[in-house]
Formats: sequence, C-alpha cells, structure tokens
Amino acid sequence: MRLTGKILLHAILPLLFLPANAQDLDKMLEEAVGSATEYTMATFKSTRIINGHSIERTPASQLDFRISHRFGQLNTGAYNLWGLDQANIHFSLEYGITNWLMVGVGRGTYEKTYDGFAKFSLLRQSKGERNMPFSLSLLTCATYNTLKWNQEGSLKKWDRMSYVTQLLIARKFNEWFSLEINPTYVHRNLVATGNDPNDLFALGAGMRVKVSKRVALMAEYYYVTPRQHDYQGADTFDPLAIGVDIETGGHVFNIMLTNSLAMIEKGFIGETTGNIADGGIHLGFNILRVFTLK
Repeated sequence: MRLTGKILLHAILPLLFLPANAQDLDKMLEEAVGSATEYTMATFKSTRIINGHSIERTPASQLDFRISHRFGQLNTGAYNLWGLDQANIHFSLEYGITNWLMVGVGRGTYEKTYDGFAKFSLLRQSKGERNMPFSLSLLTCATYNTLKWNQEGSLKKWDRMSYVTQLLIARKFNEWFSLEINPTYVHRNLVATGNDPNDLFALGAGMRVKVSKRVALMAEYYYVTPRQHDYQGADTFDPLAIGVDIETGGHVFNIMLTNSLAMIEKGFIGETTGNIADGGIHLGFNILRVFTLK
C-alpha cells in the first residue's frame, strides 16, 4: 500500500504544479520572441530589378550565373523582324563572399565591355528587438571598354575606364509590394565629344508587385542629369523598363521591354538612345541560374 501511495503521489504532484510551470514557460517564450529580430526576406527576387541592381545579394558560398539579352529596337521594322534579327548580350558570374558582401564580373557586347562590381549590405529591414524600416546597400562598379580605337592618336588604358557608385535603399511594404530608390553617380574617363559631361548623376526607382507565388510585375526608371541632348549627335533619354519575373525552381526568368540597349549602369545611365515615343523599345530577357557551392 505504501508503495502504491508513493506512486500516486509522484503522479499527482506534477499535475498540481503544471499550471504554474506552464505560465512560467509562456512568459519565457514571450520574452524570447519579443527580444528576437526578424529580418525581411525577398524584397526582390534576384540581385537585379530589371537593368539595375536590387537590394538583394547572393548568400555566402552561392554562385549565380546570369545571362542578359536585348534584341534590336521594335521600330526597325519587318526587315529586321522588329529587332529580333539583332542581339546584344551580357554574361556575368556573381558570388557571395559573406552574407553581407557579394562580388561579380561580366562581359557584354555593348562596347565589348568587361565589368566588375562589389555590393555591400549595410542595413537590413527588420522588426522585433532591432527595428529597421528599410534596407541599405552600397554598390561600386568599374567597367573597361575594349572597342578598337579608330581615331587619330593613341588612347591610354585608363581612358577606357568608367566608374559607378550607387546607394540602394529599399523597403518591402508587405508580401506583394516592394519599392527601391537608387541615388547614383557615374564617372566616365572618356566621352564622345568635348560637350559630353564626364560626371553624371541619376536618381533611380524600381518596384516589384507580386501577383502570384512565382510571378511578379517589375518596373524601373532613372532620371539622369545633366541632360545630354545632341551631345553625341543623337538624343539620349532616361532609361525606363517594365517586365515580368517568373521563378522556376533554381531559375529566375525575367522578360521585359526597355528603351536601353546596355545592361550595365555605365551604359543605360546616360547612354540610352531609345525614344519610347518613336518605337525605340527593346524586347529582352534575363536568365539566372543559382549554384550552391558549399
């Protein structure tokens, strides 16, 4: 009997103190959750909005292979199949060194340019213990033009260089809408004429509207100053692009319409010659393939 009583006592006593223990456990969980920091994920789906960079960066040890393609202008008519006979392409490899730093290198047919960049994540949108209303990154780019020099005199190697510095400021307002603002500085060591400015300033804006689990609408625009009308014998225009993002497993596919032929900042900021009102629009696409190396 004594043995049975001890067994019952050991079974009943935990039940008597269970409500108090549960209350303490709930309090501990609330304190733990309240002190945690929840970081915003997938403000944009990839490291680009359309032409320009997004706030996103590749995670550590992830390699992205990106193929970007732009056809000719739609206003070239049926002889050129409304631009489909022409092609401009850019390849790039982008790698995440850490979770706050990514680098990339590329080569494009636009001016046969080689380019490289580094993107630093400075702030991340978050809530909880650390409340940050937006994300902030710094982008630095350098490009090297390898076109043959057909004019008189020699051309120094440094004359072929151009540089871009850009702040990427983005906020994901909810699950379906994200917005980014990009103050940008472009310096070109060599310009086409003496009237062309070596330094350009631009203010870009891009947005993402998610319409389903794997599909989103994209838009991007850059206001460029000083204006460059007639500096190079042809008007230049602010770059504008609209597109659709489609995620398919390890691929992200983006199809767009844009008045920009170039796919690097030095090219589409300040050197866009497509006049949308006159049909100067390029059909294009970006394809991204992700490889996890570690």
